[in-house]
Amino acid sequence: MDAFARLIAENPVVIFSKSTCCMSHTVKALIFSFGANPTVIEIDKMPNLHQIERALIQLGCHPSVPAVFIGQQFIGGADKVIGLNIQNKLSQLLLNAKAIFIWGR
Repeated sequence: MDAFARLIAENPVVIFSKSTCCMSHTVKALIFSFGANPTVIEIDKMPNLHQIERALIQLGCHPSVPAVFIGQQFIGGADKVIGLNIQNKLSQLLLNAKAIFIWGR
């Protein structure tokens, strides 16, 4: 999926989500709370939903969404992203990816 790789390479934060998934909503809200503007792909609204889900599962995201990429790196799903936030590491990842430019809590 060249488009998949290009999308991740061209954007500091990419979130693969489903519009009806509460954990996807939580992760998007968390990333937005830092002032980041992630690229959000609602896979349930795409015609190749199953192909995208298979690709995300192959990357190690179980369940397939939310799947978060920061700085071209696969971070993981909701549990990983929330865990990084609890450890105060998420802000640094966003800073390093240039998704945000200043953070001081």
